Amino acid sequence: MFNHLFQPIKIRDMELLNRVIMPAMGTRMANEKSEITQRLIDYHEARAKGGCGLNIVEVASVHSPSAPAHFVSISEDSFIEGHKKLTSAIHEAGGKAGIQLWQGSIAVGMDQKAKIFVASDMPFGKYTIPAITKNEIKEIVDSYGKAARRCVEAGYDCIEFHCAHNYLPHSFLSGGFNRRQDEYGGSFENRMRFPLECIEAIRNNIPEGMPLFMRIDAHDDCLPNGLTIEEIIEFCKRAKEAGVDVLDVSRGNIITPASIYEVPPIDIPNGFNVENASRIRKETGMVTIAVGRINTPEFGEDIIKENKADMVVMGRAQLADPEFCNKAKTGKVKDIIYCVGCNQGCYDGFCDVVNREFITCLRNPSLGHEKEYNLHKTDTPKKVLIVGGGMAGMEAARVLKERGHIPVIYEAGESLGGQFVTAGEAPGKGEMKRAAILYGEKIQALGIPVHFNTFITEDIISKENPDQVIISIGASPINLKLEGIEKKPVYNSHEVLKGKVRPEGMVAVIGGGLVGLETADALATTGNPVKVLEMKEAAGADLGSLRKIAVMQKMKSLGVEIIVNATCVAVEEQGIVIEHEGKREIVSCDSIVVAVGAKSNDNSELVALCEVKNIPFELIGDAKKPRRAINAIEEGFLVARTL
Repeated sequence: MFNHLFQPIKIRDMELLNRVIMPAMGTRMANEKSEITQRLIDYHEARAKGGCGLNIVEVASVHSPSAPAHFVSISEDSFIEGHKKLTSAIHEAGGKAGIQLWQGSIAVGMDQKAKIFVASDMPFGKYTIPAITKNEIKEIVDSYGKAARRCVEAGYDCIEFHCAHNYLPHSFLSGGFNRRQDEYGGSFENRMRFPLECIEAIRNNIPEGMPLFMRIDAHDDCLPNGLTIEEIIEFCKRAKEAGVDVLDVSRGNIITPASIYEVPPIDIPNGFNVENASRIRKETGMVTIAVGRINTPEFGEDIIKENKADMVVMGRAQLADPEFCNKAKTGKVKDIIYCVGCNQGCYDGFCDVVNREFITCLRNPSLGHEKEYNLHKTDTPKKVLIVGGGMAGMEAARVLKERGHIPVIYEAGESLGGQFVTAGEAPGKGEMKRAAILYGEKIQALGIPVHFNTFITEDIISKENPDQVIISIGASPINLKLEGIEKKPVYNSHEVLKGKVRPEGMVAVIGGGLVGLETADALATTGNPVKVLEMKEAAGADLGSLRKIAVMQKMKSLGVEIIVNATCVAVEEQGIVIEHEGKREIVSCDSIVVAVGAKSNDNSELVALCEVKNIPFELIGDAKKPRRAINAIEEGFLVARTL
């Protein structure tokens, strides 16, 4: 299947088995000294074994003083040996290895020890970061050349030069960042000088037959005086003359809301950047990679078949399922665990340096634990009664089945998927609903018994006689008790999202978290004027940073009014009485939707039954404590892995 996607391609002397690229995504899997770890090797090896055409090792620092900890580095000869182990593992797994050479400019600031270089003076609070000097420019250019030489020695098959996302080369190229008055600033010709010098330094230190890729932004977003696509095309032609073979067409920068295009969440359309890549490919005549929420083999196939790009990046698709390529090639598309663009594990996990050592994935708790979490058959099969068929319960059931246990699911509702399906009812989140439905079908295809519309009783437990019980009965929306609330029609957010009720007129949504905002989206999209009342200082506090940008932009476009620091105290005929900025106000409305969070469903009777019958039990997911989906799925996996 997917003959275009899995067609070989040759670039200079490098031959790839297919057109699928594992891109250079930051993982934070390098150690404190920026050395390659076994964890990073296992991570890449799994994707190479999974059939990926080319693995590109992430954002490798070329310059030691500006290399942040836990980011890969190739800035010294001492790093070569570790990279050799990584490339060898990828090659032995049947893949090809690339490496992305990187100087991160302000992005290295996450490590206070790393030196920050900027193209022009940059105000940073009360401090101004001074522009890089000409001597430092030469030092960085030389570093690119020396790093390239090390990459050859380390056994890489190709190199990618990162010239996007307002890292240093892009910062020089873009008039939105570069305000220099010397030969490296001003005219576009001058602004091209530094990145072209870097390209030449790389090309001069690698063999003629080694391909050189370049990651670029199709154009600058949300940036005054930023690059146009016409300028990018002109620069790419010059880069081609300097030795670049392949264009990896991205978008975004890290200092404006355009950061949503770097790791685009579910709110951004699939393939949002493909047409840009297609135009650049056509006008430069260069081999081109399309990037941006390409997460199904069907979509990737169409892009290649329609000559919009020569290759496609499928990064998070392979985070979610390292066997993505093998499954697609053999037609097992229903077995693929699909990325849903939630960003909870990849981007949010990358940024959460306090709670996460490295990235993870909502759909794949084994990410970063490829060898450690390898599932082994049990020697003592147990019958496990799983109460609740949400995502946590299904994950537990799958893992138990794979390990040789005997899981059986009892679900109080009429379908599997739980709140993941409900979340997928919000506008633009159909991928979540589809993922939950597909996973439910997978559970049943595995032969796991599922009993719908059934509440657990003592008789059922006696009949099943399980060795273990896993309680994953989820949570339900909290009901709000306000004086006079009976004066208005009141609904809960889940009823609205599921389409069971249709509030009329002006709707006040109490609660400005994720669920409240998505409920507001659903209502406003179908024509209701909406006001969101949030007691905190800002709405969307439980959203990751990129999803928050997208959701708040949507609220603005729909005309949803958001009132923060608003405590609801009562309901009158005219509307909701709130305490806001030290005084009482009335927010007029015709209907009220409550979205103030959820509480775990009562599991006390079930726990008591287990204790009386001396049956071991585990609470997972929202049954334990309402949190994000990533926590629930991870708990389901971990409990089943160790049983």
